Amino acid sequence: MNVLEGISQALIEGDIEEVRRLTEEALSQGLAAGEVLRNGLIAGMNVVGERFKKEEMFVPEVLVSAQAMHAGMDVLQPHLRAGEAASAGTLVLGTVEGDLHDIGKNLVGMMIEGAGYKVVDLGIDVPAEKFVAAVKEHEPDVLGMSALLTTTMPAMGEVIKALDEAGVRDKVKVIVGGAPLTQEFADKIEADGYAPDAMSAVDLVRHLTA
Repeated sequence: MNVLEGISQALIEGDIEEVRRLTEEALSQGLAAGEVLRNGLIAGMNVVGERFKKEEMFVPEVLVSAQAMHAGMDVLQPHLRAGEAASAGTLVLGTVEGDLHDIGKNLVGMMIEGAGYKVVDLGIDVPAEKFVAAVKEHEPDVLGMSALLTTTMPAMGEVIKALDEAGVRDKVKVIVGGAPLTQEFADKIEADGYAPDAMSAVDLVRHLTA
């Protein structure tokens, strides 16, 4: 097994220290940081994502794998040149106003980071104006909104309306997710996509930024 396969395997197993050690070893072997990122860390997270989708891995294991990915990224970051560090795109993410749930949102954020995207996480209970400000500031490819309460779902429509009024709606793709949501609801509020789970969100973001 070469060092990149070792990094992927350790990441899949959630072995944080081993990922850190092997990432350092890969660099000392003279491998480019971008190659280690793509063929070691991201390759491993892709496997994690697929296994999560097939219910062969569960949320706690995925979160540990994501922490392992971050450990590897910490090692790589100083070595990534501007070109190599360029991500596949940027995603702004947040749980809508009135909703304090974040496990699903955090998982989506980690999985999308694992797929090579930059994620700007606004946290929970995010008002429409904060989403609009983040779209203006970060110019993301995708804005992702989460809601776990049926009472906070209408806030998603308000955010889309606010983006429209601010003149930035056509500059960003909007995706929504959360337990009570449906594709029908996403269509009704004129979102660009709906993801029923974290791995579907990754596939959707890839599709929208292709």
